[in-house]
Amino acid sequence: MAEPKEITRRDAIKTAGAVAVAGAAITKLEGAPAILKARAAADPVKYGMVGTGSRGTYLLKHLKGIDTGACVAICDISDDALDKAQKTIGGNPRRYKDYRELLSDKEVEAVFVTTPLFAHFPVTRDALEAGKHVFCEKSLVFKPEEVHALKALAHSKPKQVLQVGLQRRYSAMYQAARQMIEKGLLGEVGFVQAQWHRNPGWKMKKGVPNERMANWRLFREYSGGLVAELASHQIDVADWMLGMTPEAVMGLGALDYMKDGRDIFDNVQLIYKYPKGRRLVWTSVPCSTHWPGVGGARTEMGEIIEGTHGTIHITIGDDNNRPIGMWFREPNPPSKAEEAKKAAKKEEFKAGATMVAAAGSRPLPILLSKDLMTGKESFLEKELKYARLWLYQKGILVPEEEKNPVDTALEAFFHDTRTGGRPKADLEIGLQDSIAVILSNLALDEGRMVYFNEIENMGKPGAPARPARRG
Repeated sequence: MAEPKEITRRDAIKTAGAVAVAGAAITKLEGAPAILKARAAADPVKYGMVGTGSRGTYLLKHLKGIDTGACVAICDISDDALDKAQKTIGGNPRRYKDYRELLSDKEVEAVFVTTPLFAHFPVTRDALEAGKHVFCEKSLVFKPEEVHALKALAHSKPKQVLQVGLQRRYSAMYQAARQMIEKGLLGEVGFVQAQWHRNPGWKMKKGVPNERMANWRLFREYSGGLVAELASHQIDVADWMLGMTPEAVMGLGALDYMKDGRDIFDNVQLIYKYPKGRRLVWTSVPCSTHWPGVGGARTEMGEIIEGTHGTIHITIGDDNNRPIGMWFREPNPPSKAEEAKKAAKKEEFKAGATMVAAAGSRPLPILLSKDLMTGKESFLEKELKYARLWLYQKGILVPEEEKNPVDTALEAFFHDTRTGGRPKADLEIGLQDSIAVILSNLALDEGRMVYFNEIENMGKPGAPARPARRG
């Protein structure tokens, strides 16, 4: 098999031109104009945090560095959690044990809902009814009846912002990937592989006060398990990249490894059927963190988005590792004429095996604004950009997003609150993601293919009761 040839300076220029169709659009998406930020900083959104456990405190670490919002209140049932939150955000926010008291605080304009999943809906509902803007972590709701109730309520509050914590929607790297798909660089995108593998994952905290609540993610009465906490992010990515929502889901879940009293599954495999033959395959296991994307440079989670002309490897990263993405040209892509013919008439079935001999392509970077040629670079700046592109292609460097999408999402929430903008992760996206979680867990428990239109009759008066979930 022939080795892929080395990239030359001319190749680098061609590659930069090809991926610039995506990156150019991203420059506009990386933040609000400076003048708007200055005005917002002069009039910060006063917010309260409901739920100051691990996720709430994590967000407060990021919120501390954002001057367009000001924390005026925090709420949790635990004094220790409140102490940690106050230390994290600084200042002197008012402390509440009952979230309804926080919602009665007239100074609070917006509320972050970072409670365990089972409490997302009641807090979000009450916050909207109290006239507050809401940022709710995913999954947005827990039960089918909450899907219908929140949709009706939110539509009756059109002036209030409701944003869901699906931060990949705010990543410049993921936005660039979507732009590449829209521009046709990947051809017809038909398959997404996604995983979130850990080793071992959540551990049971023993001997702590209120032990069951302290381990809420591990119990079905509070949690949607791996699907709600992990898969929800990546189902949303597949919906976004494919430009459609699933029709059906089937899968396998089991409790094979973590014999510590939990009743959620510790490993899950799911297949989602989309229109036009599209598919998403999602997996989670507790025995390895390896992810084969981007040459194994990252662990745990990521998505591989496959099309007839190319494939994207992409991952969101974390606070220490920014989002990265690479793409690969298809070695023998079908011509446009072949694709049109195939779309018009299905190819006749031919028995026997077929082997296509072709060298795999080298990874190419998904370029963001820092790597794009503007025509205003000095000679040295231009050479540095060519050098980075060459290093990307060689696999020595991987292009990283410069800003954490968590910060971008939080800044966007405050910006939309002041301007009346529509969040990228809005009510409809959040509810569709929650529906996927609810129906995926149903498919795992009942061992059957579940169709997404089933949600229309679930949780409504007169609907049959759901069977108890399997352990």
